[in-house]
Amino acid sequence: MINSVSSTHHRKYSLAAFFSGVGGIELGFEQTNEFRVMYANEFDKNAQITYCTNFENVDLDKRDIHEVKVEEIPDTDIIVGGFPCQAFSIAGYRKGFDDDRGDLFFELLRIIQSKRPECIFIENVKNMVTHDHGNTFKVIKEALVLNGYSIKWKVLNAKDYGNIPQNRERIYIVGFKNKKAFSNFKFPDEVKLTTELNEVIDYENEKDERYYYRKNKQPFYSQLEEGMVRDDLIYQWRRKYVRANKSGVVPTLTANMGTGGHNVPLIMTKYGIRKLTPRETFNVQGFPKDFELPKDMSNGQLYKQAGNSVVVSVIKRIAHEIYEALSTLDDEEMTFDMNGKYSLIYNKMLGRFEGESYLERNFDSNKTLNNYLKKNDIRFISDEEYTRITKNNKTKDFYIIK
Repeated sequence: MINSVSSTHHRKYSLAAFFSGVGGIELGFEQTNEFRVMYANEFDKNAQITYCTNFENVDLDKRDIHEVKVEEIPDTDIIVGGFPCQAFSIAGYRKGFDDDRGDLFFELLRIIQSKRPECIFIENVKNMVTHDHGNTFKVIKEALVLNGYSIKWKVLNAKDYGNIPQNRERIYIVGFKNKKAFSNFKFPDEVKLTTELNEVIDYENEKDERYYYRKNKQPFYSQLEEGMVRDDLIYQWRRKYVRANKSGVVPTLTANMGTGGHNVPLIMTKYGIRKLTPRETFNVQGFPKDFELPKDMSNGQLYKQAGNSVVVSVIKRIAHEIYEALSTLDDEEMTFDMNGKYSLIYNKMLGRFEGESYLERNFDSNKTLNNYLKKNDIRFISDEEYTRITKNNKTKDFYIIK
């Protein structure tokens, strides 16, 4: 466990992962060659198989996170987790904390509270930011800050930040105990998309017949044939019509691809109209070609796993920035004082989908709090004002008292 790191740091930072899925987050961190996975947890039996196939050196904890005791988890430098997003996603029902899956954030928080890693990394769907008029995200941010982490967050699109031709927006939250590491961290810059569709989708070779749509197989085939006229676009069948993704990239892959129906994106090839193969959906998530898909796994499960995963190249770029922030620390511990009856939290919002939050200061009494506010001419806002602010796509600084 690290408390400080000098610029001569050579060892790899240790990592514990939760809600691992098939290991996309771990893979992104490991690809920097600066992190090593010490512990991982995943409850889904099929995802466990894919994970263990590719991470032979990790002893995967296969229990429900509710059953995991904190003393059974090794101390690590960083804790990462992409807790299940269906409760907040468009593809799901957006029930948030009212959904049983929504409480999994608090299980992750339980572990963070006990293990106190130097850094935390959380990934989720973009819609978590606006769910319940922003209140869900407010709860998450404040919980992390009140437990000693200064956080930065940003919504990144894979096509703009991962050089992957997929329109996939996700919220990324990075938090540090150390104030200097927090100040040093920045999200990666936007990069030009140079990866073409034919680098992740195999247009040239004929695939198994089960992937093709044929005249006598699907009653809506004539509509597909009429609507799919270009081989350089990705299409979707939307129950009654064909939708072309004219941006030239793959639409957001979802776990619904594994539920049957016609949720897998479609392409036009010289062999006919077909859906993407499971391997191609993993390619579109930035997984390397040598990432192994279990041969006995059903296509439905593989599609689900790909849709639930992350874009590895985006994770890698964020992980590199986390490494840069941690590796520049000096020997002085620069953490926040967490004792006090009242907490003054600073927030900066750079529009609706980027910002930072940290603990300004704690106070033992209402009197010392009010004196500080008056002396520094600080005005804090109410929960109602916060809701109004989050609806405006503007830059704003403000304080909240908890």
